[in-house]
Amino acid sequence: MSAAVAIDSASALQTTRAPRRGLVTWLTLAAVAITFAASGFVFSEPAPVDALTIGLIVLLPTVGLVSFTPGVLAYGAMWLVAAASLLLGASSSLDLKSTGIHVAVTIYLYAASVVIAAFVARSPRPHTELILKAWTFAALVACAAAVLGYFGVIPGGYELFTENERASGTFKDPNVFGPFLVVPALYLLNAALQRSFGGMLLPLAGSAFLALGVFLSFSRGAWMVLAVALVIYGYLIMATTRQARVRLKIVILLFAGGILGALAVVAALSSDQVANLLSQRASLEQSYDTGSEGRFGGQEKAAGIIVENPLGIGALEFSARHHPEAAHNVYLSMFLNAGWLGGAVYLILVVLTLVFGFRFAMRASDTRTIFLVVYATFVATAFEGAIIDSDHWRHFYLMMGLLWGMMAAAQQPVQTPESRRPARLLGRAPHPDFSARRPTIVGAA
Repeated sequence: MSAAVAIDSASALQTTRAPRRGLVTWLTLAAVAITFAASGFVFSEPAPVDALTIGLIVLLPTVGLVSFTPGVLAYGAMWLVAAASLLLGASSSLDLKSTGIHVAVTIYLYAASVVIAAFVARSPRPHTELILKAWTFAALVACAAAVLGYFGVIPGGYELFTENERASGTFKDPNVFGPFLVVPALYLLNAALQRSFGGMLLPLAGSAFLALGVFLSFSRGAWMVLAVALVIYGYLIMATTRQARVRLKIVILLFAGGILGALAVVAALSSDQVANLLSQRASLEQSYDTGSEGRFGGQEKAAGIIVENPLGIGALEFSARHHPEAAHNVYLSMFLNAGWLGGAVYLILVVLTLVFGFRFAMRASDTRTIFLVVYATFVATAFEGAIIDSDHWRHFYLMMGLLWGMMAAAQQPVQTPESRRPARLLGRAPHPDFSARRPTIVGAA
């Protein structure tokens, strides 16, 4: 009798706990979606997304929606070395307050990227799709604000959603706004390629709309990222797909996109404001690029300082003490901020992501198409880092986290639902399966 009561009690306990665990998981996934849906609102620093992301850094491991695989741990270990190097370099700074804030933000971005990688590794396709859909929502909202504001559709929108006659949307910097739209633009393009011809219209329209936002940002870097990402994505999808239908769609889109793009540029040039700004921004070399105090002169100066300071000079010190502005090269900036070790770790991480990412892109997996979307944009953004400081670009660390999470998950053996039960920081740890020797009431379990 007591045994039956115990069994009934255990069954009742399990049935009462299951909905609670499901509710917690559902609420956590909703928090993830809200966080990345808010990632497009960056009028100031820190932004609302930063507070939400810090919450996720704590929440996701606590509820067990992460998988710290060996690949994720290796990824995190390298960022840990970079963080230690940043702290060591900060000791040389003459303005510890400003440097300390900059270093703290950088380390927070490292931690966020690692947790995102672990979150994706836990359930690669569903979790990656969740983040990409929320990111796409944020991009569409930011782009809508930019386009409506740029063309004066919203009263006061031009002043609010543009910066120096360039569309910035819900961002404070057009140079960040433009690249932020590229992954969602490719994601919608990828969605179109997976649909029938009749179902392609809506995602293609969304992708074209985001491309318009990139154009109106008048960011040479953003233009380059979009163009290079499209080329890499197109090549990889053609090289990896076995579906003739997808290849036919790509060829059709190539011709149609070229024609529509040319028509869009002609239409834009009919506006004197757009034509003047386009002719100015389309130049490969701007006035602020040349001279000893320009962008390239600053990079030469930064290289000399790096050679003389193995431990670095501390974050923000270069623009405060040595040059009128930042180095405009993320790799030089990392060597300046974190010394030879930290700069080398950052560079190695980028190179490893490029190399391992290409290898992963060429193998079959259920995440390959969305992996190509993120990987193509990451490659382009990594090259853009040679002309801009992207060390505080949230979406750059997000891309790295997504890529490493998908790659790390592929290295894990296939697990049963029981073995996939996550380890938790709070609550009872999952118990081993003793079903092979557990007595049962009716037959074998």
